[in-house]
Amino acid sequence: MEILPGNLLKMIDNPADLKKLSKDQMQTVANELRQYIVDVVSVYGGHFGASLGVVELSVALHYVFNTPYDQLVWDVGHQAYGHKILTGRRDNFPSNRKYDGLSGFPKRSESEYDTFGVGHSSTSISAALGMAMASHYKGEKDRQHIAVIGDGALTAGLAFEAMNHAGIEKSNVLIILNDNNMSIDPNVGALKEYLTDITTSHTYNELRDNVWKALGKLPIGKNYSREMASKVEASLKGLVSKSSNLFEALQLRYFGPIDGHNVTKLIDTLNDLKDIPGPKILHIKTVKGKGYALAEIDQTKWHAPGLFDKVTGEILKKTFDAPQPPKYQDVFGHTIIELAEKNPKIMGVTPAMPSGSSLKFMMDKMPDRAFDVGICEQHAVTLSAGMATQGLKVFCNIYSSFMQRAYDMVIHDVAIQKLPVIFCLDRAGLVGEDGPTHHGCYDIAFMRCIPNIVVSAPMNESELRDLMYTAQLETNQLPIVIRYPRGEGVLVDWKTPMKEIPIGKGRKLKDGDDIAILTFGHPGNFAASAIRDVKSEGLNPAHYDMRFAKPIDEEMLHEVFSKFKKIITVEDGTVVGGFGSAILEFMNSFGYNADVKIMGIPDRLVEHGTPKQLYDEIGLDANGIATEIRKMAFIEKHVSTI
Repeated sequence: MEILPGNLLKMIDNPADLKKLSKDQMQTVANELRQYIVDVVSVYGGHFGASLGVVELSVALHYVFNTPYDQLVWDVGHQAYGHKILTGRRDNFPSNRKYDGLSGFPKRSESEYDTFGVGHSSTSISAALGMAMASHYKGEKDRQHIAVIGDGALTAGLAFEAMNHAGIEKSNVLIILNDNNMSIDPNVGALKEYLTDITTSHTYNELRDNVWKALGKLPIGKNYSREMASKVEASLKGLVSKSSNLFEALQLRYFGPIDGHNVTKLIDTLNDLKDIPGPKILHIKTVKGKGYALAEIDQTKWHAPGLFDKVTGEILKKTFDAPQPPKYQDVFGHTIIELAEKNPKIMGVTPAMPSGSSLKFMMDKMPDRAFDVGICEQHAVTLSAGMATQGLKVFCNIYSSFMQRAYDMVIHDVAIQKLPVIFCLDRAGLVGEDGPTHHGCYDIAFMRCIPNIVVSAPMNESELRDLMYTAQLETNQLPIVIRYPRGEGVLVDWKTPMKEIPIGKGRKLKDGDDIAILTFGHPGNFAASAIRDVKSEGLNPAHYDMRFAKPIDEEMLHEVFSKFKKIITVEDGTVVGGFGSAILEFMNSFGYNADVKIMGIPDRLVEHGTPKQLYDEIGLDANGIATEIRKMAFIEKHVSTI
């Protein structure tokens, strides 16, 4: 299906083309850009509301600044679709997030306009400051550096660390605070209240504007007028709103708030700020989903809605003839409520992902026992540790790739102190269209090497419930990791009675001959399918669902290595240091000799595409496992050609 841009937009192949148009035409460009995003995303899918909210800003930035020489850093790529379209990727935009297509996030290898890879939030200020300091060192005094960060991303410690440093460096960096009161879910915390205080202080804003205008009319030099205006403005901030001195206290010149959907005002303001040296922050107010009414009303739902009818707003969902298994995240969300209703010690914590993790169910039903702490993974872990010291059973729910940001806290604040925090790592394995920044490849390896920690993975929804039940028992006094993938499980009748699983104990699913397949987590279902596929060829592998990568079930492994000389391990984590490595370590420790094939995510970056496409690419689907079984059995499949 061909989707065509508007009359002005189709003339813009790069920012130089944009600059050929008049300032008065920029609103038309913005309107066409917004419509093009709606047209493409409705048909091909992708993130939605975030980019609609910064359409005018995207146009203004590329109109005012000399990109890519002036370096523009977006914080998280959800908002960068307009940027991509304006920088040479308009006609290829329908391939966004598709296999072998454009990345859903800015990516340095994709375009010179993508100055920094931004799949995770809160990195933009640090990156832009680093670029600015490098430019200063090289004598590039005319070069501009702009970081666009949302108010949700600003809650992360990294953003504050960067602002604290930026204020003393005096480097030429502009921070644009895109304030829409949203990340994926509504923002939480004191910072949200602080920004609301600034933007709703009509007295301050009116006084500031009036003073600025009046000083602009004085018959004195431009620089002196600005100096005087700055001093008066600072006084007004302190007089009207004590909290509005936060950014100034960090020695960041504060400007705004201004309407982020007034493209003319944005262009004029950005042109003014170009001439002001040093670190500064421009606060703009925007609406996530701007220009598409339904997305403005329900911003969480329209963050990434999938395919939809752009006219009616109906989100198009697959229809099935029979009931389908639930998503793992929903099994978690409903099961934690079941457990919490019986165990008053259970609490839930998530860093800004209540919808994505389904902790929202508990937050709605038990608001005093489930908490969204904002985009603060480190805080989420140590907060959970603090609760655990008081005897509470805390389920800390974090995406696998986001847990990477809190690794020190897992070691220092949880494992060393043997605090029984329960880490539920959602989105383990290959997540699909979000690509390498979001794949949960590494948690098995980086968790398994930490002392005093249990690393587990369910093969299905029933095992997830059993592991959650086991983790909250008083007999469990160690931190435990329960990892599970994005998307649907395998059981339609998933709400099974919960039972304890002995820590470190696997289960034999099927006895067999010659070859043993040891699986960890959901890929056990791929292996089970492969075993069925090769049955007609006279192959009869055994299948063991190990359930724990640490502690490993040594009793079961002694049985396996005593009987089998050909072993395949299967996991949806990196092959370096993961579950398969644990099996090799066991074999080496006890002097066994076997031919072991480790199947998992290879030691390279796996790009984006559907999970099915990616698992097929790396050979970790049922077909790939069946192929390895045949190789192990020294059976070659001969294909005759005609």
